Amino acid sequence: MGYTLPDLPYAYDALEPHISAKTFEFHHDKHHAAYVNNYNTMVKDAGMDDKSIEEVIKAAYNDSSKTGLFNNAAQAWNHTFFWNSMKPGGGGTPTGAVAEKINADFGSYDKFKEEFKKAAVSQFGSGWAWLVLDNGTLKVVNSPNAVNPLALGMTPLLTCDVWEHAYYLDYQNRRPDFVETFINSLINWDFVNQQMAA
Repeated sequence: MGYTLPDLPYAYDALEPHISAKTFEFHHDKHHAAYVNNYNTMVKDAGMDDKSIEEVIKAAYNDSSKTGLFNNAAQAWNHTFFWNSMKPGGGGTPTGAVAEKINADFGSYDKFKEEFKKAAVSQFGSGWAWLVLDNGTLKVVNSPNAVNPLALGMTPLLTCDVWEHAYYLDYQNRRPDFVETFINSLINWDFVNQQMAA
């Protein structure tokens, strides 16, 4: 089954001044679209187009003959998840079940924030920072390139894209500033709670 490039869940300029419309035009319309197009071609060639993209990600991760398929499948999926991890007027202290779980597993929201920022800023080169459920416990992890928690047997709840194209037009080389803005002003905690409840 093919994977369709989803529309952004908000207008291109909805997250300004934190992320510009121009960044979304390049990031969604060029980068994300390319991953989706490549995935749809590769998944047919691999004879796996009867599987969901999540099934393909898990099956292709440990198969060295399918590295290209994995990279494009995971990046297509990761970007969709990233768009939904943000919302206008987002960020700040969470509410609901995730707030209680963060306090239980990290000790405090401030401790979560510290760990998430460290994971995102310290990821060498391109990659992602994630809040995940791992055997029932919240953890912060980072991953290189396209790797995502689905491939590692964890449940993703939130992600921040730290590939340079995610922030360079707006923040240049100031990744820590981008990550701080993501945490304080962009996180969609409603989405995170939905992932926890799923």
